[in-house]
Formats: sequence, structure tokens, C-alpha cells
Amino acid sequence: MEITRNVIIDLLPLYIEEEACDDTKQLVREFLETDPELAEMAKETADMKLPDDAPVPLTWEDKMSAYKEARRLMLVRTIMLAGIISVSVLALLGLTAVVAMFLIR
Repeated sequence: MEITRNVIIDLLPLYIEEEACDDTKQLVREFLETDPELAEMAKETADMKLPDDAPVPLTWEDKMSAYKEARRLMLVRTIMLAGIISVSVLALLGLTAVVAMFLIR
């Protein structure tokens, strides 16, 4: 079977990312030695730096899951804040009652 240019083009991403096996790397190297235009294209592609943090589109389920988690966290925050305020008010009322008892005596 003859290895065509299209086969090498299909293999280039694996070759450039160094994810191909040694035999495939050797095959691509040998072909690139015979095709300078493709070799230049492979070199330019390898030199391009892609961003590591490219955004990934979210699915509807991911969006809903994030929304539900945000709502849950807001509810927990609200309940905790209400509890802290309640305890503070009760402590202040208790302190006021104690001070009032000492002042009345």
C-alpha cells in the first residue's frame, strides 16, 4: 500500500503533538523529507502556540447544574447570615437585660 500525502496530513496532528508511536513518527519524518512543502506546513503548525485555557462550550445540563449549585450556595449563605444576625440580636438583648438588672438594683 502506498502512503499518500493525505495519509500523512491525517497523521500530522499526532506527529506534532508527539502522541504517535515511533513507527508512525518515522513514517511521517521520511515522508516530510520528500515533500518540502508539507514539511514547511508541519513546521509552521508545530510552531503555533495554542492557548492552554481555551474556553469549552457548556452544555445545557452543565449550565443548569451550575445554576442549581449557585442557588443552593446562596440559600446556605442566606441561612447562615440569618443565623448569625439572630444570635447577635439575642446576645445583645441578653446583655441589655443583664445590664438593666444591675442598674435597677
